[in-house]
Amino acid sequence: MFDTLLISLLQLLYFLIQVIQPILIPVCFITAWGLVVLVSWNTWSAVRDGVTSAKRMHQIPCANCEFFTGDYHLKCTVHPATALSEDAIYCPDYEPTTQPLPVSHY
Repeated sequence: MFDTLLISLLQLLYFLIQVIQPILIPVCFITAWGLVVLVSWNTWSAVRDGVTSAKRMHQIPCANCEFFTGDYHLKCTVHPATALSEDAIYCPDYEPTTQPLPVSHY
């Protein structure tokens, strides 16, 4: 009895595979290419956003300012809360430094 049930289940499974097989190949093809397109799109978006952010961060003038101390306790003597942030890009008190900061090698 168990053998006949198993054989009938296997025959049903074989029939279902034969029916689904013509549809399965195009579905897998479309799914695979859709996944490639999504990964490519996300990679492109991440690179584009990273470049935009890097360009924006390079506009921060604090490192070349006369009031920049180079000390992490007090970065700027005029605007310590906004030093080295995006808010410092258009700082009204920016003064180009006349002498570069000494480089410390800790």
